[in-house]
Formats: sequence, structure tokens, C-alpha cells
Amino acid sequence: MRRADRLFQITQILRNKRLVTAKQLAERLEVSERTIYRDMQDLSLSGVPIESEAGIGYMLRHSLDIPPIMFNPDELEAILLGVKMIKAWSGNELAQSAESALDKIEGVLPPELKQAIHSSKLFVPNFVIPQQHQNNFELLRKAINQNTTINIEYRKLNGEKSSRTIGPLGLYYWGKVWTLVAWCELRNAFRVFRVDRILKIALLDTTNVPIDGRSLDDYIAIQKALHEKYQWDKPTDENLEYINETE
Repeated sequence: MRRADRLFQITQILRNKRLVTAKQLAERLEVSERTIYRDMQDLSLSGVPIESEAGIGYMLRHSLDIPPIMFNPDELEAILLGVKMIKAWSGNELAQSAESALDKIEGVLPPELKQAIHSSKLFVPNFVIPQQHQNNFELLRKAINQNTTINIEYRKLNGEKSSRTIGPLGLYYWGKVWTLVAWCELRNAFRVFRVDRILKIALLDTTNVPIDGRSLDDYIAIQKALHEKYQWDKPTDENLEYINETE
């Protein structure tokens, strides 16, 4: 990466983050921390309003007015692929929002980059997830965003049906299936449900406000600790099925 490009990238990162350390910038830009220190000094001398505190990090003193950014072909193709994945593997509302965002991006592109959108050879099949599961995805996403408790009817791996009142916390896509992380009132613990095994969803009137010990961050911390302890690899077909046995 050219130094001028790196300085521009640093400025963009500072615009998007409230606080960032030299180590984070060095890892992101694949340079040494010493290089970052020199770059930050040069940016400050050139008039970029950067504040720094030893051991804390860097931030902009106020909003920086920078002209609109133009994507390069690789960045544009990455965005396009993301939009296609959202359209194929999520719910209808999110798919429409992704398409709308792409329309806005396309509206400001020069002709040669507009052509790149329509000539991409990266494809994402859109028949992977049945319509009912896409509907479930939208209801779950709504419940998570609005902190709403829900009741689900669920089909376990052995074919038995189960009814649970849960506080949904997050959705994970594993390449084949979506899973829902939730706090289960019946088990009084975190549980994971495969979205394609959820038969019915009812939004309840009660609010799901995660408290200490029950938040998504708490769940992630537990999983990280287990991963470090047992050195788990990426999910396989077998342990994705096992998710159903632990709910």
C-alpha cells in the first residue's frame, strides 16, 4: 500500500471509530506501530485534528469534512457479493434494504464501475432457504432489535416438539443453517436453536432486556473460553446437529 493511501485509510478509520490504538491501526494496515506513530505525527502536522493519549489511543477532535469516497473494483465486488448473500440467505425485509443500499451506491458510480456491478461473475443461489424460514428470520430479527420476548414451537432432532419462552439475543449463519442464540426461561440458561427447526413464532408483550450474565456478550465470552479450553475447530455437520440436543 502506498503511504498516501495508508494515510487516507487512517483518516477514514478515525472518522468511523471513536477511539483506536496504534496497535489496532498497525494490525489493520499491516505495518509496524512505529510506522503508525510517524503517520499520526505527519497527519497532525498537516492539519488533521487528531487527539492522542499515551496508552489510550487516537481520536478526532471534531468531524472531518472529506469528499465522498469512490470504491475500487475489488471493494465494489465485495459489496455486491455481500448484497447477494443477504438477498439469498436472510429475510425479505433485509434483502430489500440491501438492494436499496446498492441502488444508492450505484447512483453515484461512474459508468465503468456501474458496468462492473452488472458483469460480476460471483453468484449466490437464492433457493437455499425456504420462504417460511426467511419469514422466521425476519420475525427473529425484529424481536432481537426491539428486545422482545418470544414464544417458539420447536422441533428437536428426535422429532419431538417443544414450546419455549425465550429472549432472543443473536442470529448466526454457519454456511448451511441459521442458529438463534437466546436466553431460555425454562432452562434458565443460554440455549441455541436452529432456525429451520422453528415451527412457529409468537411475539409477546414482555420486554427482553439482557441483564448481567444473560447478554449476548456473556454468551460469546463463555464460547470463547470453551474454545480456548477444548480447542474446538469450526462447526461440522455433526456438531450443528448436536445444537438441537442441547436446547
